[in-house]
Amino acid sequence: MKTIADGFKGEKAIVTPYNIREMQAGNEITRQLYVTHIGYYPSAKHHYRERTEGAAENILIYCEKGRGWIECLDERHELSAHRVFIIPQQEPHVYGSDLHDPWSIYWIHFRGENAHFFRSIIGKIISLKDSTTSRYQDRFMLFESMFQNLEMGYSADNLEYISFCLMYFLASVKYLPQYREIKNIKVEDVIQKSILFMKDHLENKITLNDIAQFVGYSCSHLVALFTQKTSYAPMEYYNQLRIQKACSYLQFSEMKIKEIAFQLGFYDPFHFSKSFLKEMGITPKEYRRRYHETRREIRRKDVISYNKNV
Repeated sequence: MKTIADGFKGEKAIVTPYNIREMQAGNEITRQLYVTHIGYYPSAKHHYRERTEGAAENILIYCEKGRGWIECLDERHELSAHRVFIIPQQEPHVYGSDLHDPWSIYWIHFRGENAHFFRSIIGKIISLKDSTTSRYQDRFMLFESMFQNLEMGYSADNLEYISFCLMYFLASVKYLPQYREIKNIKVEDVIQKSILFMKDHLENKITLNDIAQFVGYSCSHLVALFTQKTSYAPMEYYNQLRIQKACSYLQFSEMKIKEIAFQLGFYDPFHFSKSFLKEMGITPKEYRRRYHETRREIRRKDVISYNKNV
């Protein structure tokens, strides 16, 4: 008997904490449209999901390559390269990867007061036909921008930027001719440089002075500017990034909790657990237990559903 894959090599995913979603729902910008889950599954052999009561969010699935299918709204929809389908919020559905040519998919769970602006592309196959102005890579870069900024923490600026990116991403599907005529503009500033420096040194013990020297500012000037822009002091923000990285280790590695603590530069496992509990609301041990219990339950249901459909 073939089994359902437990993860896919090269996969990546971020699920926002519930308190962050509450913040998104209350922010005048992000409440319009916001990401709750985002990820990428490459060559997702035996990927299969069934939600008999639907999901609390709309689910966008963008097939980069390979093939798969979605059953939703009493229809079966076939996905292949550069086809998009958005599963409506609360709509029962089931989907899976082709057995012989498994899909690679970008996926986003999203919700918000203005999600209905995109109802014309929800619940139907959207084919992004190939052309000399397809701009596929630009769209993938936009996805990466959302993912990487979410990786960089949950500041209001980050979440607002991601919401605008999500609107643009959905607009690139809805308004395809217009999207193919627009050029991207990238902006970099001292805050981004600081955060990128933090991300590059999550597994080193860096200080505020290290960050300030890297960007060429005094510590006091950097703290004032960083706090104004992100609502967090630099080292507080850095700690959030370390906890986010710790979540990834807890989910996708076999490292012991004390190994993760030392890997990320905490004084000891107690200091790590205390910081993790403060940020996430549960201990690292409980976080890992809940994650793996959820994965096992999904696998169990997927195997049952898969066997019924073989």
